[in-house]
Amino acid sequence: MKRLLFGLLFISLSSCITIRKAPKITTHKISTAKKFQRKFPKEKAFIFEDPKNADEFYHFINTKFKLNDIDVGFDVPITINNKTYYFTYYEAEIPDKKFNLLGLAVDATLKVKGMDPLFDEGYVKRNGHWYIAITVYDEENKNCLKSKYPNRKAILDYLRLLHNEYLHSPTY
Repeated sequence: MKRLLFGLLFISLSSCITIRKAPKITTHKISTAKKFQRKFPKEKAFIFEDPKNADEFYHFINTKFKLNDIDVGFDVPITINNKTYYFTYYEAEIPDKKFNLLGLAVDATLKVKGMDPLFDEGYVKRNGHWYIAITVYDEENKNCLKSKYPNRKAILDYLRLLHNEYLHSPTY
């Protein structure tokens, strides 16, 4: 019985407790951006996880639309079915957070014995995941990703193609 209790205590102390888990998006999702990340606008958006390095999407958009580093990601004009739309994208990191109980226990024991801590207050481990949210508006400033928007399907098809092109493009 003592061995079982000791084993359970060891496992619970040596394991990390998940504090926050970043969402997994397999391809993309359409959602209110603010519900996904607080700093995003309160609008419907095309959201996907960005597996590439920092600023890759910026360089992709800049090169694809020949923006010459002017207003990249802000009201970029696109034409779908002979109609002009404007898209804006937002980037954010949502980290996974895990709390290391073993590190805290070891440092507390060392502190009691008058020794310096080993983990140096590194009890929370972070692993970041980057996400991109794209909003699309028409010339009348209406959100085109709302479910009742007339040309929504064509716009979503365009965004899927853009997303696939970005994922399969070389590094810029």
